[in-house]
Amino acid sequence: MSVSVIVPVFNAERFIRQCLDSIRQQTYGEFEVIVVDDGSTDRSGAICDEYAQEDTRFKVIHQS
Repeated sequence: MSVSVIVPVFNAERFIRQCLDSIRQQTYGEFEVIVVDDGSTDRSGAICDEYAQEDTRFKVIHQS
């Protein structure tokens, strides 16, 4: 069984790494993370893209 985790993000540059690291370190390995960047004006979107490049379980959706 696979689990999907949806993380809405808006200008969360200060905290998004901590959030995504926490999810990535879970012992249950069969999951996907869908990060929805809701038009952030800080570096949140770029940080989320970094995680998606490093870990195929992470998917990022950018929207206005």
